[in-house]
Amino acid sequence: MNSYNKKYLSVDQINDAIIEINKKLTLSKWIPDVIISLNRGGCVPGVYLSHLINVPHEVIDIKKTDNSQYLNAIEKYKNILIIDDINDTGRTLQLVKNLFSDRTAIIKYAVLVDNKSSNFVVDFAAKNIDKKVDNSWIVFPWEEMR
Repeated sequence: MNSYNKKYLSVDQINDAIIEINKKLTLSKWIPDVIISLNRGGCVPGVYLSHLINVPHEVIDIKKTDNSQYLNAIEKYKNILIIDDINDTGRTLQLVKNLFSDRTAIIKYAVLVDNKSSNFVVDFAAKNIDKKVDNSWIVFPWEEMR
């Protein structure tokens, strides 16, 4: 990570990104029953968005080896929005998709920043980048104190 240029996002930019995702959700006419944040990067955006649209919020840590108890607890939800801060390579979101593969719920994915060069296609993104053009490291306010 030290060899990358860093681009810092401000709290105001995060707020604007959440509002943008909400606009896209509204235009899609799809309403989630729950927002599930990916620990840790998705936690702040997930909480903000859940308050904005008034739906429950949960957090999942995909690094845990056994999420079965958690997955059973969210079985009641039919429309699930998974949120993370960035879709960089797509690996994390693909892991989540695999984790939820046997669920009957409609699952959609939102990120604040979407890398167009990623191997994973998200449903909602506030900002698009292309790491093949600019490989800067995106730094979110919760990652580094300034």
